[in-house]
Amino acid sequence: MKKVALHNLGCKVNAYETEAMQEMLEKAGYEIVPFKEGADIYIINTCTVTNIADRKSRQMLHRARRMNPAAVVVAAGCYVQAQEEKQEVDPCIDIVIGNNKKQDLLKILQEYENEHAEKEAARPNAVSVREMLDINHTKEYEPLRLSKTGEHTRAYIKVQDGCNQFCSYCIIPFARGRVRSRAKADVLEEVRRLAENGYQEVVLTGIHLSSYGIDLEETESLLSLIRAVHEVRGIRRIRLGSLEPRIITEEFVQELASLEKICPHFHLSLQSGCDTTLKRMNRRYSSEEYFEKCLLLRKYFDNPALTTDVIVGFPGETEEEFEQSRAFVDKVDFYETHIFKYSKRQGTKAAVMENQVPEQVKAQRSDNLLALNEKKRRDYEKSFIGKEVEVLFEEETEVNGSKKQTGHTKEYMKIALDTDENLQNCIVKVEIENDLQIIH
Repeated sequence: MKKVALHNLGCKVNAYETEAMQEMLEKAGYEIVPFKEGADIYIINTCTVTNIADRKSRQMLHRARRMNPAAVVVAAGCYVQAQEEKQEVDPCIDIVIGNNKKQDLLKILQEYENEHAEKEAARPNAVSVREMLDINHTKEYEPLRLSKTGEHTRAYIKVQDGCNQFCSYCIIPFARGRVRSRAKADVLEEVRRLAENGYQEVVLTGIHLSSYGIDLEETESLLSLIRAVHEVRGIRRIRLGSLEPRIITEEFVQELASLEKICPHFHLSLQSGCDTTLKRMNRRYSSEEYFEKCLLLRKYFDNPALTTDVIVGFPGETEEEFEQSRAFVDKVDFYETHIFKYSKRQGTKAAVMENQVPEQVKAQRSDNLLALNEKKRRDYEKSFIGKEVEVLFEEETEVNGSKKQTGHTKEYMKIALDTDENLQNCIVKVEIENDLQIIH
């Protein structure tokens, strides 16, 4: 039987799809092997969110070809989807599978094998199979499913695809298409199956999670989905992927706070704390409105973990605008801030904006925010010293030379416990004695 190696790049949605493809292959009898030499088929689920993601996608495809020149190399996902109009694909690739076509992986592989069974000569300088569709006009949600994941205690569940926002810097709507929501019944079937297989925590994720349900019946929304998942036996924690600030209303937060399984860990996408920059980004909210959303979450949840994304060096960002953004991040007191240097994406409005910021300036501003993030992270974690927290233990890990049981709190702080007891997939209350128990 053919040996298949898979490699994932990018977001949690990509990770879900990679695991779904792996499960599909396993059920069909393929042998899954590490991404090393010796595989017959290499599948790379690519990413295109930044220039670095593009480069990593190309590097992994070339690495696969070098590891086995005779293997079938499959490029799937966002990087190749975004390249569709160019009609240019790296000659090291045998099969291109765009978004919403990963469900056809087995059929595509079989057809390729049938057509190339006798072909062992020199490789052609063109892609042999190209499976793409017009992602910007499809309205169908791609039905991929999981019964297990790479993690043994926590399962990421894709419930939505696509984005209608068209932020001026972002290529993803062009690579993923418009909003498509997964049917609630299908989500619940998967959650129940995962619960039966021992998973206690689920993370609901999507390309633009806050848009879940806008293409379904009026009664369907992200909140109605969360309520339904909350009723599934065996699931003890529900974590949410990245949210847009506008979904944070009094009704939404009050309802979440009434659901005991909800983790008080909220990733609210910010991108900039400067209103002028937010307008150029087409983000559709002000910093004041964003701050009000944070206050709402803190009103109904006790010391929730608020995390965010910030872009530095967006076209036209002056030193004054950056300082406004930095001051806002300081004011909000995030647990963690993920900082990205602006990456020009061809085809977006920001790519042709005037006053592109030099890379050196981006790097300086990134370092500035990274230092602030480190301070804020430590301050938040220290606020838990002496308090009892609930930890879902996941694995045994070596920390500072000694083996410890490690897992995450509801706030997603990683905790290490010095014990000989195997606590994998157990939820245990632990008192945090010092900040050495919190690891990164």
